[in-house]
Amino acid sequence: MAVETDESGWEVDPDDEWGVAVITTVGRQLKLRREAAGMRAGDFGVAVGYGEDLVYKVEGGKRIPRQEYLDRADEVLGAGGLISAAWEDVKKVRYPKKVRELGKLEGKAVEIGLYECNIIAGLLQTPEHARALIEAAQPPYSPDDVDRMVAVRLARRSVYERDPAPSMHFVLEEAPLRRQVGGTMVWRQQLERLLEVGRLHNVTLQVMPTNADAHPGLDGRIELLKFPDGTAVGRSDGAFNGRPITDPKHLRIVELRYGTIRAQALSPRESLAFIETLLGET
Repeated sequence: MAVETDESGWEVDPDDEWGVAVITTVGRQLKLRREAAGMRAGDFGVAVGYGEDLVYKVEGGKRIPRQEYLDRADEVLGAGGLISAAWEDVKKVRYPKKVRELGKLEGKAVEIGLYECNIIAGLLQTPEHARALIEAAQPPYSPDDVDRMVAVRLARRSVYERDPAPSMHFVLEEAPLRRQVGGTMVWRQQLERLLEVGRLHNVTLQVMPTNADAHPGLDGRIELLKFPDGTAVGRSDGAFNGRPITDPKHLRIVELRYGTIRAQALSPRESLAFIETLLGET
């Protein structure tokens, strides 16, 4: 196994108290077990296939270990599965606090509405499409950062597995659908994914054609989540400084914007037919 030289990414957010507590505890246990086995950090790093600096960061609670790191450490230290079991706690805090909070909201929502103007919504992206978008950033992210960000995006797709399933509505602009992010094959796979999701019984997918009139979404993303108790949270890039809002008066404005966009977009049937047409053009 090659020794990891890139030590960036998967860092613990110091403002994430729960995450810090979990990773610090796991790191301390790893250090105690390593020392009890009489292994130096450098030798342990070689044995598990990672750099010595990473070992110190994990043991010091500064770095979030991956599942393969814990599994390998369990084997090297003969922990009988006790170290590997720590992944159950680590995986709950491996993503940034804000992403976990969004995931919790999506996990509770009975209705999810989302309009995207510049990209295909993260909940709809294939792994390859997500990776191509993230790798296009400037300055570029490290490979480790890219892996983590892709994992974060894909983890949100668990919302499709909920029972009962939430009602989900997506409106996408035509232009991002035509952009061949990642190359022709990745682009075709992404369009096929849209067709697959758009045919789910609880999903409505609409396309806003480029030749449509001006609409309230031209100044950015709009999202709206509604919960079983009748409460909701919404956000619109073009209103309230883009902040999440819960006040019923403000929510009505976001709902009006989103409703207007849905009314101007192609119908769900027309939208799926449009995506099929794009696939047929290649």
